[in-house]
Amino acid sequence: MNNKSKVPLTLTVLIEQDEDGLYVASVPALKSCYTQAKTLPELYSRVREVIELCLEEESPVKMKFIGVQQMEIPA
Repeated sequence: MNNKSKVPLTLTVLIEQDEDGLYVASVPALKSCYTQAKTLPELYSRVREVIELCLEEESPVKMKFIGVQQMEIPA
């Protein structure tokens, strides 16, 4: 009987706030994996739930988060 212990999976979650004040979370490594909420604690709970659902459907893309860069583009 092979009893493998599960290794924790680390995923990058992008969190933004839209013009209505809602927090929006997306997981770039999982296609169509996103959710929204009115508060950050509610968002954290929902994003864990949606990640579990997305993982049932697909394997994460093997990418490593490097950073975020803001760039100003002249209008």
